[in-house]
Formats: sequence, C-alpha cells, structure tokens
Amino acid sequence: MKPVIGFIGLGIMGRHMSAHLLQAGYALVVYDLNPEAVANAAALGASAADSCFGVARRADVVISMVPDSPDVEQVALGETGVIRAARPGLIYVDMSSIAPQTAIKVAQALEAEGVRCLDAPVSGGETGAKNATLSIMVGGAADLLDEVRPILQCVGTTITHCGPSGAGQVVKACNQIQVALNLIGMAEALVLGAKAGVDPAIILQVLGGGYAQTRVMDVRGPRVVKGDFEPGFKSRFHYKDLNIIMETARAHNAVLPASALAHQLFNALLAAGRGELDHSAVITVIEDLSHAQARTKINAKAG
Repeated sequence: MKPVIGFIGLGIMGRHMSAHLLQAGYALVVYDLNPEAVANAAALGASAADSCFGVARRADVVISMVPDSPDVEQVALGETGVIRAARPGLIYVDMSSIAPQTAIKVAQALEAEGVRCLDAPVSGGETGAKNATLSIMVGGAADLLDEVRPILQCVGTTITHCGPSGAGQVVKACNQIQVALNLIGMAEALVLGAKAGVDPAIILQVLGGGYAQTRVMDVRGPRVVKGDFEPGFKSRFHYKDLNIIMETARAHNAVLPASALAHQLFNALLAAGRGELDHSAVITVIEDLSHAQARTKINAKAG
C-alpha cells in the first residue's frame, strides 16, 4: 500500500510536483498559505489541511517546498509545524533550497522526536517541475533515501545521495553558483555582441552549437532574446540562494570572487524592482551598465 503524502508549499514548483504525485496514485494532503493554491490542488484530487500540523498528522511522508530557511523552520518547528505531529515512523523531506545549517538544525530537532529527515533540494526550475525531470540532491541517511526514492522518482529523473544532513543543500548551493555564472556569462556575451551590431539571436545560435553551449542557454536563451522574463525561477529566489552561498563560503573559509560579483549583480536586479522576473533578467543589469539593448523585444516589466 502506498504511503499517504503530505505536501506543503504549492507555488511555482510545488503545484507541479504535487500534481505528479497525484497522477502517480498517491493520496495527498496539502497546505499552502495561499487558499487558491490549496483549492487548485483539491480540484485535482488532493485533501486540504489547515496547517502544517494538519498535514503531518494525516501523512506518512511530509514534503515541503517553500521559499527560504525561515519558512522551513516555521513549517517544521513552528507552533503549528510538523514537529507537533512528530511520531516514530513519520518521514520529513524538505525539498526547498535553504542554508545547510538550517537543514541540519531541522533534522536534529525532528529526529530527536522520532522523525526521519532528508534535505532534498532540486534543480531544473519550473520546466523541470512541470516535466518531472528535476535533479534532486539529497542529504541524510542513504537507507531512508532508498525508502522514499519511488516518491522522488515521480518528480525527478536524477536523484543523488550527497552525504549526511545538510549535504544536499551544500550541493544545491554549488549548483546555484554555476547557474548564476552561466546566466551572467550568457548576458555579457549577448550584450557585447549586440553593442557591436550583431543580432542577439545569431549570437545565441552560434554559441549554442559550440563549446559555450549550456542548458541555461538552451532553456532560457530564446526567451531572453525576446525579452520574455516570465519566471521559471524568480530572481529574488536566486538572490536568496546567493546569500546562502556567501554565508556558506564564510563559514568554510572558501574564497568565491565570481560568486561575490554575481551576488552584487543580483542585488542590483532586485534594487531595480525586478525581483519577480526570471533570474535570466540579470541581463537587464548588464544592459543598464552598458547602455545597450540585447533583446529583440522589450519586456515592459524589465524596465
């Protein structure tokens, strides 16, 4: 018999992930701060709960997908959090992107109450969530990952055990370094070429066929040159991840000069009021600095 799954957080990513679990035949209990998101999940067959506690007391496995470290602490350890329904046998899998130290803190607190925990952040953005092709990096006990792997396989295709609690979040931070720098590299290439008079679409075509090709370019490049910054992953969330990266670097005495620059460029993006745009909108900061336009169609929201 399949376990009952609780799902907390039905935003850009969570709404697709929860839908895949329903399609796979799992009974699902859901909660989100947005009543409309809960209603949409219920229309697909999920049962609604009125709190994180309400989810956890009815579920065998609780998954959370929320924006930031304080949100996870509230979900897991708050007054109406998962910990209030803690019992031996309950499993908690946090798939948010948060600070490694927060993941460790939550796991230690819940495990003291008999709850087994994994941190399992994802990469792939809304496209990966929609297509159930997310890459999932997991921290925690390997045998627990084996137990919940059939559940994770409903939303992702690459599932990797990274080490003990917090290790999944460390690898996610590494992932976000690479993605940020890929986005900035693409932005600079398009701005330079456009300022020199070359069509950005041609630049994208050529770079995509050679050694410069990246998944970031494949997925976001065509949208960027059209000025389409409808979010698959919001800029403010990537800035949050860059904050985590810099905090983690300080904690481990790692020197990350390129990440520090990326952090400042995303800071500028948010300061310009573009935090709700896709993280590929970092190109608009490079355009502003260069007094150039590297998009064939201007998105009004981007400025």
